[in-house]
Amino acid sequence: MDDSALSKRRMLEAILFVSSGSVPLAEIAKLIDATPAEITALTDEMNAEYKASHGIRIMTHNNRAQLTTAPELAEKIEEFLGLEITTTLSRAALESLAIIAYKQPITRPQIDEIRGVNSDGVVRTLLSKGLIEEVGRAETMGKPILYGTTEDFLQYFGLVSLVELPEISSLSAGGGNAAHTILKQ
Repeated sequence: MDDSALSKRRMLEAILFVSSGSVPLAEIAKLIDATPAEITALTDEMNAEYKASHGIRIMTHNNRAQLTTAPELAEKIEEFLGLEITTTLSRAALESLAIIAYKQPITRPQIDEIRGVNSDGVVRTLLSKGLIEEVGRAETMGKPILYGTTEDFLQYFGLVSLVELPEISSLSAGGGNAAHTILKQ
C-alpha cells in the first residue's frame, strides 16, 4: 500500500473517530481528496481488517459512514455503559421491518398488501423507534410516503450495511412466513 492510500485510510479513520454521527461519503471524499467510490473501497478494506482483529466497524448507509463498535461486543459494551436493552419488537414489527428492509423504498399500502393486514400501528412504532424513516413520496395517485431503513436499524441488528442482510432464499429455507411472503411478491 502506497503512502497516499495509507494516508487516506488514516484520515478517514480519524474523521470518523471524531464525528458524533454519520458523515456523508461525498464530504469525506472532498476532505481527503478522493472519490466517494474510493471511500467505499477504503471502508470495505478497513472493515475486513477490523473484523479480523478489532472491536470497531465502519457502518455505511445511504452514502454516509459512521464508526461503530463490533456487534459481537454489544453485550459487554452495554454492561460497561450500564445500559439495558429495553426495546423488543413484536412479531408483526419484525415482519414489517423485514419487508421494508428487503423491498425499500416501499409504501405502507404495499406493506399491507404483502402482510395481508393493516400496518399503520406497526409502521408508527418502527418510525418512533427510529428503525425506519420517510425517504420520499411515490409518484402514484395520492403520493403515498415511501419508507426505508435507518442507520439505527443497522446498529440494532449489528449490520455494517444493507449488503449484509441474508439472502432471501436462505431465509425461506428456514420456513419463515415473512420471508416466504416476501418471496411470493
